[in-house]
Amino acid sequence: MDLEKKLEQKNIKQFQEDLISWYEREKRDLPWRSDSDPYKVWVSEVMLQQTRVDTVIPYFNNFIEQFPNVAALAEADEEKVLKAWEGLGYYSRVRNLQSAVKEVHEQYGGVVPSTKEEFGGLKGVGPYTRGAVLSIAYNQPIPAVDGNVMRVMSRILSIWDDIAKPKTKSTFEKIVAAFISKDKPSEFNQGLMELGAVICTPKSPMCLHCPVREHCSAFAEGCEKELPVKSKKKKPALKSLAAVVLTDEEGCFYIHKRPERGLLANLWEFPNTETIKSLKPEREQLAAFLKEQAGVEAEIGPLEGVVEHVFTHLVWNISVFFGKTLHKPNHSYLKKVTKEELEQYAFPVSHQKIWNMYMK
Repeated sequence: MDLEKKLEQKNIKQFQEDLISWYEREKRDLPWRSDSDPYKVWVSEVMLQQTRVDTVIPYFNNFIEQFPNVAALAEADEEKVLKAWEGLGYYSRVRNLQSAVKEVHEQYGGVVPSTKEEFGGLKGVGPYTRGAVLSIAYNQPIPAVDGNVMRVMSRILSIWDDIAKPKTKSTFEKIVAAFISKDKPSEFNQGLMELGAVICTPKSPMCLHCPVREHCSAFAEGCEKELPVKSKKKKPALKSLAAVVLTDEEGCFYIHKRPERGLLANLWEFPNTETIKSLKPEREQLAAFLKEQAGVEAEIGPLEGVVEHVFTHLVWNISVFFGKTLHKPNHSYLKKVTKEELEQYAFPVSHQKIWNMYMK
């Protein structure tokens, strides 16, 4: 059956009423829902990409406390912003957010623009963020389609297209545009997101508690657990690395700043290098790297442990060593910091784990 016929068969008005009345009655008390400040909504939506609500709540509260408005974030030092984001991952999100907020500060007088063209033209603002912020903060009937929403609507309409394919997302944008309430678009979009988060979950949907069960084709057909269709991603590549927590005779530490572009850009890390198993031992590869890259000879101890970190496309296996410098390093590659100063720098999760290993 084609999409138009499926849409014609649904009582969309009743669906809106059932979903919105449930949302208004049952919605979770989340800090970004306390008001409809577009800046706060924007920050929360960027944080919530790829990240669970429970994880985001303390980060959001801390971030808003440090950067309560557009001007505060626009004028903040990037090092402080990255530190506030430390541990949330996907750091390009916050770099793009700060760039876009600077544009809002300079071009729009600190007011988050309310048009699709202006807000959608800001750095890092894709169709989902645009729809979420403009519908929630400005009550505009614009679809906000993420994985949660695709899952819910694939079940409601029994759609068997692969949601991992980009063209399928545009199909769901059309579907949500047909369903969205013109009177209460904020409540409608948030209701769909909430439904996907707490009832219409990926593995075991709680259909008996669902406010729109009567509208759901997948429930009627008994195939709700088979939807949505999502093709598996390729297995992530594996990379072996060796890292060293390097100290000197004064008890200071040596850290390195990652490049401005690429993975974990501008974050700090302990000196490390990619290793090749078939070559000489990792400890020797690490010592050679330090001499060549940082101009420092170091006495490196035995293997302390291995840290694994999984990205979407890549897995790092980091062999961890502790070492001492035998003379003063070349500071152009390494930065010398005290233990107290080290706390001020933003490190990726993998290197926080290395630090925790050292502290134990």
